[in-house]
Amino acid sequence: MARPVGGEVAKRIRRAAGDGRRGAKRLVAAVSSAAPGAVRRPLGTRAVVGGAAGAGLLIAVGLVAATGPWQAGQRVAERSAARTAEAALGHRPVEHRPAGHRPGGAGSGPGSDAASAPAVLAALPANGAAPAPSAVAKALAGPLGNPALGSVTATVLDARTGRLLYSRAGTTPMTPASTTKLATATAALHVLGPEHRITTRTVLGAKNTLVLVGGGDPTLTAAAAPAGAGGDADLADQPARLSDLADRTADALKRSGTTKVTLRYDLSAYTGSPYDSIGVNDNLAKQVPLMVDEGRVDPGSTENAPRFSDPAANAASRFAALLGRFGITVQGAPASGRAPAGAAALAAVQGLPTADLVEKMLTESDNDIAEALARQVALAEHADPSFAGGGAAVRRVVTSLGVPPAGLALHDGSGLDRANTIPAETLARLLALSAAPGHPELRAVATGLPVAGFTGTLDERYIGGGGGGGAGVIRAKTGSLTGVNTLAGLAPDADGRLLAFAFMSNKSFDATAARTALDKLASTVTSLR
Repeated sequence: MARPVGGEVAKRIRRAAGDGRRGAKRLVAAVSSAAPGAVRRPLGTRAVVGGAAGAGLLIAVGLVAATGPWQAGQRVAERSAARTAEAALGHRPVEHRPAGHRPGGAGSGPGSDAASAPAVLAALPANGAAPAPSAVAKALAGPLGNPALGSVTATVLDARTGRLLYSRAGTTPMTPASTTKLATATAALHVLGPEHRITTRTVLGAKNTLVLVGGGDPTLTAAAAPAGAGGDADLADQPARLSDLADRTADALKRSGTTKVTLRYDLSAYTGSPYDSIGVNDNLAKQVPLMVDEGRVDPGSTENAPRFSDPAANAASRFAALLGRFGITVQGAPASGRAPAGAAALAAVQGLPTADLVEKMLTESDNDIAEALARQVALAEHADPSFAGGGAAVRRVVTSLGVPPAGLALHDGSGLDRANTIPAETLARLLALSAAPGHPELRAVATGLPVAGFTGTLDERYIGGGGGGGAGVIRAKTGSLTGVNTLAGLAPDADGRLLAFAFMSNKSFDATAARTALDKLASTVTSLR
């Protein structure tokens, strides 16, 4: 499904402006109050600002402008559309700058923008009270009784203090579907750090054997650089490109006097089966540490799409062709092989920072990024980089952060495995961590959540009143498998207090009705006082 860009974004902003201006401003202020620094993300790749002074739907426009260019420039188009929409409403657009850029001169290095970014909205007064548990229970009683929800559990927390405001079987293990990605995101940001980048490299072995070593970068692309890109600074927020690696490798080979090579590709970074429980399908590629464009047959496709049966061989063949363009002859067909132990890199490219990967993963519910991040967590934890090993490593990391271990069972990083279980309270506590003052490294969890009615997997929800209010106000991760529908996110109550919520529906076989009921529950959270 194509995501709304251009005039459609402006149209939605105008349509929701009556409720959204007030609600989104509440959300930015609530996040700022709960976690100073959450309005702007302290990352070297960009200064993230949650909105524009006086703007309606600050969160929606700010998030579109900040989440980064991916999926064949889709985010670039949305960012331009957001600027156009803001201008139409008479607001100053959110500025997006390359890493290290400062007006009027060269940047002083990573993080210079974040350090100098001005506050956009003042925080709410610290004495704003959370709603009483009795009021939360009374407000949610009706929506939770909707039979479309099947077996349902629920948790609402005060994001600032972690105080439990409501629980309906909140510690009961439930199938989480893609809300599993909240755990994966939290673990990756905590262990790897927001600025960590995955490296894809080449090394030279004996007898002019060139080895392409996959590091597990899920956004490595075979696409050409954007028109007008002038250098590394312009590509700071772009995925790593196979063509750049080929160009750098060819230069290094020529400097050593080598123009003919045999090409091998090394997949030893991962262990275990490369297939999930349902095998290769449109939801997930064969999981190997070397692929381009997530193994998609059509690199410009979004969401679910056909994949190559052997994405590593496809990537290696493309790399061989690129080497030929740069004057290096590849003799024979590329084949699987191992890099010599301790071999120095001939050339390398680095992927997007962890924070960017997390944002993309959460906004679009990207399964390939989720599985790649889980394996990176496993590698950092000296565990088995596989489906099961990644899930187990993610569990260890999040429980080390104080998330309750009871009922938490993870067998992958994406949530496709139906054997995963997560209680609603665990999801809510993961979200509260993302806004906690003591964990600024987790901010990308909050900034990556889809915005109701505007971005990612919530772009077509909360429109037309079926799910109640909340467009531009609620930020939440969705989950969906057959019979499973879940929603977990952050929202301000009527007084601006930031709340974390999780609603989990299992045995709900009318997906449309269940999702509408979940949206109504989340909208009810915004009306609490």
